[in-house]
Amino acid sequence: MDDVDLSPARLTPERDEPPHRSDEAGTLLGFLDFHRRTLLLKLDGLDADALRRPLPPSTMTLGGLMKHLAMVEDNWFGVVWHDAPHVEPWVSVDWKADRDWEWTSAADDSPEHLRSLWDDAVERSQRTIAAALAAGGLDQVSARPHRLTGEPVSLRWILVHMIEEYARHNGHADLLREAVDGTTGE
Repeated sequence: MDDVDLSPARLTPERDEPPHRSDEAGTLLGFLDFHRRTLLLKLDGLDADALRRPLPPSTMTLGGLMKHLAMVEDNWFGVVWHDAPHVEPWVSVDWKADRDWEWTSAADDSPEHLRSLWDDAVERSQRTIAAALAAGGLDQVSARPHRLTGEPVSLRWILVHMIEEYARHNGHADLLREAVDGTTGE
């Protein structure tokens, strides 16, 4: 993804409509990119205070949402797909002490750090997806089994799950952004 400054003066990142006619992989990747960029639109121009602001009674914040999605990217495309160890900052976290660490710790992070964390995770994911598609396509299965079923999942399943994850959290982002400054819409 292009580097996009989260400062109030930055321009909104471009977001393309997912392809209306493409093969399955192109359609899935188009929708995933669409939802990733929708998240960026919801964060457009916000400072650190705005990224830390919850919408009570929830403690969810836009900064926590961005950090959570960075963790989700690294988990599915690194840990589950490759059976690779967690990368920083996730590997050093005491998850037993705070199972919502990515959400709670985001309040201590600058907008630039959150964006960098997310950008880096997305870039790693994009490299993983491209390599997997080149090596055999959507029917390949993960190296690590799903934690609930004990069965590996296909690349297709992971991509659909990631679209669902972003779509769900973009709904949260809609409400959080409106509570921060009244901004609504896409």
